[in-house]
Amino acid sequence: MDMNAPTDPKHVAALQQQLELWEKDEVAAFLKKQPEREEQFQTLGGFPVKRTYTALDIADTPIEDIGLPGQYPFTRGPYPTMYRSRFWTMRQIAGFGTGEDTNKRFKYLISQGQTGLSTDFDMPTLMGYDSDHPMSEGEVG
Repeated sequence: MDMNAPTDPKHVAALQQQLELWEKDEVAAFLKKQPEREEQFQTLGGFPVKRTYTALDIADTPIEDIGLPGQYPFTRGPYPTMYRSRFWTMRQIAGFGTGEDTNKRFKYLISQGQTGLSTDFDMPTLMGYDSDHPMSEGEVG
């Protein structure tokens, strides 16, 4: 029998122990800094949604391949509770005029609730052209 099969009692026990440690250590520490937005999450149909699902819930899903949220290999995301504590980062691309103009705009966006900022450079730079390349004429400077 495959050791990754969720029906293997050794695998089930090891996975349950790993989940308990994850909840006790990583999740608990993270929740102290960022509590979840809701006590219980549910689908639109009213079904409860667990914090995470594993091979105990979904057959043929070895924990080694997907890990747990906030743990290597981070395929489940960088935070133990992911977006249950906070919404995803909303980014607006901004930047214009001088550095001072851009700084003023960024501060305004943050004051209005923006949670992330992205700056685009001039189009020739984004496309890999040097600023003195003929294709950059009229776009840089």
